[in-house]
Amino acid sequence: MNRKRTMIAISAVTVSFIALAVLRAADAPRLIEITATKDAKFKITGQKDAVITAKPGEVLRLKITSQKGPEYEKDGTVHSFTIKEFKDQGWDLRLKEGTQEFTLVVPDKAGEYLIECNVKCGPGHEKMQAKLVIKP
Repeated sequence: MNRKRTMIAISAVTVSFIALAVLRAADAPRLIEITATKDAKFKITGQKDAVITAKPGEVLRLKITSQKGPEYEKDGTVHSFTIKEFKDQGWDLRLKEGTQEFTLVVPDKAGEYLIECNVKCGPGHEKMQAKLVIKP
């Protein structure tokens, strides 16, 4: 009988740890991996188009790898990742060559928003765009 109680106790503890891990994972920011290429394009890992779909208030962790193109700024900034409407909410990232991580909160205003590079990075720069789609 003691062995049965021990097994039940071990099972209960195991279930508790699994539940806690699931809850923590649900609270963790969603990771999105992006490349800002040397030929002036935004690419999102695992996607054909450069579109981020998110919910209002969702926390995102952006892991952005930036490649230096033929043009860049004197301070070493090679690209930016900017949404003009949300610059005051942190959506104005200056990107240096290499990989950087940023944690951002998705704004509450549903809609589609243009993400653009505001650093002259070379030919095709004016078309270096992606999209943030906020769906309730």
